[in-house]
Amino acid sequence: MSTLRALLLTDPLIILATAVMGTLSFFASLYDRSGNLPHRIARIWSWMLLVLSGVRVHAEGLDKITPGGSYVIASNHLSLMDTPLLMAYLPVQFRFLAKKGLFRVPFIGGHLKRAGHIPIPRDDPRGSLKAMSEAARMVQAQGVSALVFPEGGRSATGGLNDFKEGAAYIAIKAGVPVVPVSIEGTREILPMHSAVVKPGRVRLRIGDPIPTTDLSLRDREGLTAELRERILELLGETVRSAS
Repeated sequence: MSTLRALLLTDPLIILATAVMGTLSFFASLYDRSGNLPHRIARIWSWMLLVLSGVRVHAEGLDKITPGGSYVIASNHLSLMDTPLLMAYLPVQFRFLAKKGLFRVPFIGGHLKRAGHIPIPRDDPRGSLKAMSEAARMVQAQGVSALVFPEGGRSATGGLNDFKEGAAYIAIKAGVPVVPVSIEGTREILPMHSAVVKPGRVRLRIGDPIPTTDLSLRDREGLTAELRERILELLGETVRSAS
């Protein structure tokens, strides 16, 4: 919801594109309960959003993801523009985990549920565990991917915060690879607490998928540490640790 509020203040064309594609996605979610059609529409909207906002993207490593494959996508988190960026560029159907409050918003919440996205109750450990188990079940049953921001929220400094174990948990339980992803530049495009989207360049880098087939849930701490290290390597020296 904050994404839409921010973007709708910037450009009448973005207002029009969001209204049209949002309406199409809503009706698609009523027709297609798998979430696949709403995802395709959201991907088109994301492309339009990037173009209309003057965002130029340099993407590397997209060939490391097999179209139609199932993964847990784990990325650093800098801006509300991160999700549209990943939606536009990642060549897989994915569902994301979002805070539960977003699913209570009229119109938006019902649409997110029908599209297959999963609410996370952040202050309820048992509820969060149940949601992550549901995400793993969905990945297995539907053959889709899950998008997780392991930091649990946007970085206030641009550095990489400590990781929570959710991405590792879902990947191990679903038996799918976890893919490290780094994003640079979106914090300058749409800073935290800002309502203005600025033109600019962003960089998206995809790392080698980390297999989980030989891992158990007891290995999730080690996998989380490896995942964070891989993302730091993708970011190189352009970011410092926030922890």
